[in-house]
Amino acid sequence: MIFKEESIKALLRDVPDFPKPGILFKDITPLLAEPKARKLVVEAIAKHFHNKQLDAVAAVEARGFIFGMLIAEALDVAFIPVRKAGKLPYHKIREEYDLEYGKAAIEMHVDALKPGSRVLIHDDLLATGGTAGAAGNLIRKLGGTVAGYSFIINLAFLPGEKILTDKFGVNPHYLVRY
Repeated sequence: MIFKEESIKALLRDVPDFPKPGILFKDITPLLAEPKARKLVVEAIAKHFHNKQLDAVAAVEARGFIFGMLIAEALDVAFIPVRKAGKLPYHKIREEYDLEYGKAAIEMHVDALKPGSRVLIHDDLLATGGTAGAAGNLIRKLGGTVAGYSFIINLAFLPGEKILTDKFGVNPHYLVRY
């Protein structure tokens, strides 16, 4: 099976007015129901990053976990969960970031990576870049390097791609663009 952007887009569902009025939510759950398409997504992302000498994939809760773990397995590297504030049981570091409607925070265990680790950050969707940028800040605080960002979906009409490239110096990789 060959990767085609249109094939993946056909497995994404638009949900109007979720999680609030005026938002058109991109739902990946139909993609999750298709084993061949899931495998294709993982292979496409892993192929892009296989020569980057990665030590880990850090994935953002919750939908990022699904493909993040599979990508880490495909690359044979560690998996680092980046969670919403208050969800991790051990010593952690925290990073706050801005949302359209307020603030949020994510956390990571302090022993999640060794200094000098090269980390790929994965999430399902790139919008404003706030969550991905905050995850990158956590990696850097622990002495790691953000070796890349991967997403299934890029909402190109929002500033996320530009922010990650300009502010953090890393060009994000994504499979489909809206």
